[in-house]
Amino acid sequence: MIKIGMISLGCAKNRVDAEIILGALKEKYEITSDEAEAEVIIVNTCAFIESAKEEAINAILEAAARKKDKLKSLIVTGCLAERYGKEIEESIPEVDGIIGIGQYDKVAEAVEETLAGRKYINLKENFPLDYLNADRVLSTPKGSAYLKICEGCDNKCSYCAIPSIRGPFRSRTVEDILREARMLLDQGVKEITVIAQDTSRYGRDIYGKPSLPMLLKKLDDMDGMCKLRVMYLYPDEITAELIDTLKTSKNILHYVDLPVQHISDDVLRAMNRRGRAEEIKKIFNRFREEIPDVIIRTTLMTGFPGETEKDFEELKNFLSEFRFDRAGIFEYSKEEGTEAAKMKGQIRKSTKERRYNELMAIQQKISYEKNLERVGKTYDALVEGVSDDGIFYYGRTYAEAPEVDGYVYFTSREPLETGQTVQVRILLADEYDLTGEAVCGKIST
Repeated sequence: MIKIGMISLGCAKNRVDAEIILGALKEKYEITSDEAEAEVIIVNTCAFIESAKEEAINAILEAAARKKDKLKSLIVTGCLAERYGKEIEESIPEVDGIIGIGQYDKVAEAVEETLAGRKYINLKENFPLDYLNADRVLSTPKGSAYLKICEGCDNKCSYCAIPSIRGPFRSRTVEDILREARMLLDQGVKEITVIAQDTSRYGRDIYGKPSLPMLLKKLDDMDGMCKLRVMYLYPDEITAELIDTLKTSKNILHYVDLPVQHISDDVLRAMNRRGRAEEIKKIFNRFREEIPDVIIRTTLMTGFPGETEKDFEELKNFLSEFRFDRAGIFEYSKEEGTEAAKMKGQIRKSTKERRYNELMAIQQKISYEKNLERVGKTYDALVEGVSDDGIFYYGRTYAEAPEVDGYVYFTSREPLETGQTVQVRILLADEYDLTGEAVCGKIST
C-alpha cells in the first residue's frame, strides 16, 4: 500500500480537518507518522497570522525536499491553500495538489491524480459543512479528542482573515454532533473538547438563537459521557443560562476559555469587537462568583493599530488585576485583506515586541503564583504519555487544556497507560508546568 504522511499545523479546528482527511484515506492507503517513509505527504496548513504562514511555507518546502528520496506526491490543504492557492501553484512547482477548505472529500481523488503524474487543484469556494460528518482518524493522545460543532465565522473582527478563509458561520445539527460524540465515546475517549471559531454562537443560524446551553445539556446527559471541555467562547454571548449549565453539569469541566483581545474600549471598538470593558469585567467576575474553582483562560493582543500607551497601560492593569489562570498573548499581525491592515497608526515592531514582553512578564509571574497555590492538592489527571527521559508520566488535569496549556509531570509506583485517569498530588510548580506523584493508582481504563 502507498504510505501517506500528514503534517498538520495550526489550531485544534485544523487538526479535526486533518483527522477527517486521514479518515478518507485510511481504507486504501497506509498512514505513516514517519515522513521519511511517506510516498505522499499532505501538509494541512494554517494562515491565521504571518508567523503561521511562514511556518506553513517552511513545512511545504521541507516536504518538497523529500522528492529527492521516496516522496512521489506533495499535497497542500487547509487555510494557506484556501487563501493563497494560486500563489502556491505558481511559486512552489514541487506541489502536486492544492485543496481548499471543505473539499476534503476530494483528497483521495487528489492522491490518485497526483500519483498518476497529473496536477490537482480544487479551490471551490462553496464551503460545505457536511464534510464534518465523515470518519476521522484521531491524532490526539489516546483518551482525548476534539469535537467541532460549527465552522466559519461572522464576527468580522477587523484584524482577522478567518471569515474570508473559512466562510460564514454554520452550525452542525444537534443530531450530527451527538452522533459523533457517541462515536468518540465508543473509541474510549475520556475527555472531549468542544471547539469552533465562536462556540458560544452555536445554533443561532439553524435554531434562531444561540443554543450552546441546550447542546451542552444533551451532551452532558448522554449515557457514558466522559469529561467535556468548552473552548472559544465569545464575551457578549455569555448568558446566565450558559454559566448555570457549566456550573450544574455532571461532566463539564470548570474551565472557561474566553478570548477578549483587549480591554480598552477604544481598541475594542477599532477591532470591531462586540462588548466593552465594563461588560467583560462583569462576565469574568460572574464566573468566579458562580464557579469558585473555575480556571479562566483568555487571549490578549497588543500592538493593534492606534493602540496608545494609555491603552496599553489599561491592558497591563487589567491583566494584573484579574490574574487569569491562563493567558495567550500575541503581537498584532498585519493581515492582507483585513480592515485593520489599512488603518492608520500601525505600531512599530520594536514597540509591539516591548509591549508583548511586558505582558508576558506579568502573566508569567501570575501563572507561577497560581501554580504554587495548587501544590499539596490532589487532582484527577488524564495520562497522555511518558517524558523523554522515561522518568515521568505526563498528563492534564481539568486546569490544563490540550495543546495550549502546560502539563503535569508525575511519577507512579504502578505502570500506567495512555488514556487512563489517575489521581495526582502536586509537589512542585513552575510558571507553566507542575510536578507531582500518582497517589491512588488507576481510576479508569
